[in-house]
Amino acid sequence: MSEPLPAANISMKIENPQRPDPPLEADERTMLDAYLDFQRETLALKCADIGGRQHSEKLVPPSDLSLHGLVRHLAGVERWWLHIQFAGDDVELLHYSDDDPDQDFESLDGDFDQALAAWRRECDRSREIVAAASSLDATGTRRQTGDAFSLRWVLLRLIAEYARHNGHADLLRERIDGATGW
Repeated sequence: MSEPLPAANISMKIENPQRPDPPLEADERTMLDAYLDFQRETLALKCADIGGRQHSEKLVPPSDLSLHGLVRHLAGVERWWLHIQFAGDDVELLHYSDDDPDQDFESLDGDFDQALAAWRRECDRSREIVAAASSLDATGTRRQTGDAFSLRWVLLRLIAEYARHNGHADLLRERIDGATGW
């Protein structure tokens, strides 16, 4: 295994990482919300206490994955599934176009902290949308097919998406400074 990259200029300092465990007993909606927030906070912890442009480094060749790219991608995922397709928000796609579908991972211009703040705003809007939904049976519409999907389905989909990418983030973080866990 290669040596971790040296740290520089710490970004997003987390003094005492706090990530509450989801409840052991709760209603379905509370459980789904708690597990999604657990996964979101896991991503934030994977990105904490890293300096300079290390968030943007692609450390697992031949993959284009980086922590910066994962944050950009998951901001776009939040917007796509909950804002656009579920709630019907009339907003532009983030870090995606038909001409450049991989710009979330490939075009890492800009400041990581700004990307992280944009992701947090998308998560906040997603929480508002979920809180306003009448039930887990409330539906959105898939743009490509016109098929309806439930809030329950999209929350499970997001939990799975975050869990998969948090595994990627764990590998990237380990390459940066050897840190694992959370």
